[in-house]
Amino acid sequence: MKIALAQVTSGIDPVANAETLVAAVAEAARGGATMLFTPEMSGLLDRDRARAAQVLRSEADDVVLAAVRTAAAEHGIWVHIGSLAVLGESGRLANRAFVIDDNGEIRARYDKLHLFDVDLPTGESWRESASYAPGEGAVVVQTPVGALGLSICYDLRFADLYRALSNAGATVLAVPAAFTRPTGAAHWHVLLRARAIEAGAYVIAAAQTGVHADGRATYGHSLVIDPWGEVVLDMGETAALGFAEIDSARVADVRARIPVLAHRRAIPEVESA
Repeated sequence: MKIALAQVTSGIDPVANAETLVAAVAEAARGGATMLFTPEMSGLLDRDRARAAQVLRSEADDVVLAAVRTAAAEHGIWVHIGSLAVLGESGRLANRAFVIDDNGEIRARYDKLHLFDVDLPTGESWRESASYAPGEGAVVVQTPVGALGLSICYDLRFADLYRALSNAGATVLAVPAAFTRPTGAAHWHVLLRARAIEAGAYVIAAAQTGVHADGRATYGHSLVIDPWGEVVLDMGETAALGFAEIDSARVADVRARIPVLAHRRAIPEVESA
């Protein structure tokens, strides 16, 4: 099964970002991909909250979501939008992923569970919770590439989420991201490979890359990793479309060799000595 990953440098104009994604949908379909994966914040990447507030919309009115749904139907391809910033039902923003089928219908939604509130050694400070509400649950959705477990960026650091997703049947794990360069260089590859190995699952991680219009810089290196932890695709730092093959038999083979899912046990309460 062939998949495509769009590694992009999203900016502050949702209309321009939508055009980039629509072009990626068409190119992925022409390249024979069954499903396209895009990064976190594919529709808008802007740390200026006042400026971003002028273009943020509800899911029903989001121009990027509407454009991608139309393109998916036109080209007959599934799309995983890594995430969009949308006005949530609670009145706060949601960092929300969408799985769209080849008829343009939304098959699943996932709101990012773990919000990025950190102070980095470089002096960068991020407070995602200042604008976004966290999600309430995990999601696995059936797709042509297999049972897809959804996550977003900072979720990567919380192994219990991926344990829950693989326990629920996920054979493929999506980790769209906008990783900073310092954290990407230190942790991106090793954490993604660990998640693949622990779950005996493919990991598909479409990433933002380059220097963005709001001044931030992201790490790139969109990856596809197989259930044995081998890197199938590493897109480096160039904005481009990449292709990879997903083989469901590979998941079964790895899980048969090292049956970690069957060996999992509930963790008892920890005793303090």
